[in-house]
Amino acid sequence: MPAAASKAPIVTFCLLAHFHKSENVRKALVTFMHKLEPPDQNFIWGWNLTSDPCTHNWHGVTCSANNQYIKSIVLEELNLTGVLDATSLCISTSLQFVSLNNNNLHGFISEDIRNCKFLTHLLLSGNKFSGSLPVSIPRLRNMKRLHVSDNHFTGDLPNMVNVTSLISFLAQNNYFTGQIPDFDFSNFEAFNVSNNDLRGPVPDVRGRFGADSFYGNPNLCGKPISNSSCPPPSPPPPSIVKKEKIINQFLDDLPIYSGYIVIGLILLIFLIYKLLIKCMTKDKEKGLDHVEKKDISQDTSVVVGGGEKLSEILNSNGSKNWFTGLGMRSEYSMTSMESGVTTSGLVLLSSRKLRGLQFEDLLSAPAELIRRGKHGSLYKVMLDNGVLLAVKRIKDWGISKHDFERRINLIAQVKHPLVMSPVAYYCSQQEKLLAYEYLPNGSLFMLLYAGSQSGHSLDWRSRLDVATKIADALAYLHEELSESGISHGNLKSSNILFDKNMNPQISEYGLMVSHIKSIKNRNMSSATFRADIYAFGVILLELLTGKVVKNDGLDLVKWVNSVISEEWTAEVFDRYLITQGASEERMVNLLQVALKCTNPSPNDKLTMRQVALITNALKDEDDKSISFDTSRV
Repeated sequence: MPAAASKAPIVTFCLLAHFHKSENVRKALVTFMHKLEPPDQNFIWGWNLTSDPCTHNWHGVTCSANNQYIKSIVLEELNLTGVLDATSLCISTSLQFVSLNNNNLHGFISEDIRNCKFLTHLLLSGNKFSGSLPVSIPRLRNMKRLHVSDNHFTGDLPNMVNVTSLISFLAQNNYFTGQIPDFDFSNFEAFNVSNNDLRGPVPDVRGRFGADSFYGNPNLCGKPISNSSCPPPSPPPPSIVKKEKIINQFLDDLPIYSGYIVIGLILLIFLIYKLLIKCMTKDKEKGLDHVEKKDISQDTSVVVGGGEKLSEILNSNGSKNWFTGLGMRSEYSMTSMESGVTTSGLVLLSSRKLRGLQFEDLLSAPAELIRRGKHGSLYKVMLDNGVLLAVKRIKDWGISKHDFERRINLIAQVKHPLVMSPVAYYCSQQEKLLAYEYLPNGSLFMLLYAGSQSGHSLDWRSRLDVATKIADALAYLHEELSESGISHGNLKSSNILFDKNMNPQISEYGLMVSHIKSIKNRNMSSATFRADIYAFGVILLELLTGKVVKNDGLDLVKWVNSVISEEWTAEVFDRYLITQGASEERMVNLLQVALKCTNPSPNDKLTMRQVALITNALKDEDDKSISFDTSRV
């Protein structure tokens, strides 16, 4: 009894200390929110002194599983117009993730940001911050992603070479000066310092980033911006006495050297003349080759940097240039087509930014290989006007030129905001190229698996939102293209891309032709759409389990069914979703939709419209529960 009595004051003291600390954090965060200056100071999304950030679900705040400490603060696109009070923010020393992207915040970033010692993500892009970045930023040794693009920052870039955890640094569209530090690019997933005022040599990026990561800095030099190396530093000026001595000696020797100079000039002019004659002869020989004899159906076998032209990449198999002779009348001088404007064989479908684009312009544009698959290769191409395109080169597509053009024109006519339509295409007997708008924010596959490895995966609401939007878009396309029998044919998480607003976009719709020969048979036609529904079910399983798909999803489907058969349904779900407090009931409901989609029995199949209605109902239910929880705060 005396021992127990002696412990009581210690326990009481600990509880009081914890309460005092929580009170300080709450006061500091309320101050932080007020200085951000939300549009309505009377409505600050639950941030007040009478509630708890964790148990009362302050807007944008995520806490640990036991609600003991704050892990992240995400306040994006809220029209905040104030300043970032790092002193108050970092009173919560446990913070790991802070995002204030796309507001109207201004002012400097305080050196007190160093007190957020566990910070892994600092995302401040799309604001009006100014001044130099804090010199204490490199002390944040846990930093993984530092994004400060589209601001008014000045001064030198932070020297983060000793922050080995850093995998993403975005600082484009600012006013940074000085040289680029020698980061450890071997670990980087994203890097961009374009459109600043940086100077000096570009560090060795180990082939991971192209010229577009450095454009807009006229004083940078070296690869990958240009193939020429940087000029050596100028030597120190000689002393005045030495300079006079050199001048006098040169004047004395001038008559001797002048003869050698004249002979050298004559030889140089002769060599230039011979080279010009040789080049003109080669151009004539190339012009005689008919373009249809050239074949580039094989995939390029090398990964290229941003300095090579698209034509050079497409011809990297060593054959003669298949595009020579463009000046001759050939298949590249097709007449205009009903669905778009044709310029030298390139059919422009929709984008005003491509108006006047010639096929020759596309071939001569800088390009790099993004990925290569069994059905073709994808290239990133930058046009002269700065527009970025993703150009798909289709491999082994056994349909005629007429069928290809008909198919692409049908797909381009079906518009949906969440479906990427082709903006241009080229088709010949040997080659088929499709151009899309380039989306820089990666794919669902990358967000699910790269995000989980970096410690910040997609939360439940984001995953459900993606599932709902993709279901809606796919249902719309199935209905619009039902008569033509054109399904996606290759739906997977790597073909779900994200635009600048992080909305999902279905890419490469209809680029896989079904082996079914006739679309007149209604049963055969519906089978092509059922394949899309099955693929969508696999994507739902990816969202729910966080597991990588192998063997076209068959392994994942088999594993999920085996776990459920043992009545261990909870073991299916991604642990990250469980720790974030996602509703297990709604996850189970979405899992049932996924199992319906992947059920091999044709009698138990849903249409894509039915799938969309169910997923929308689940999202509505989830939104209502969040609104209810918020109203109770």
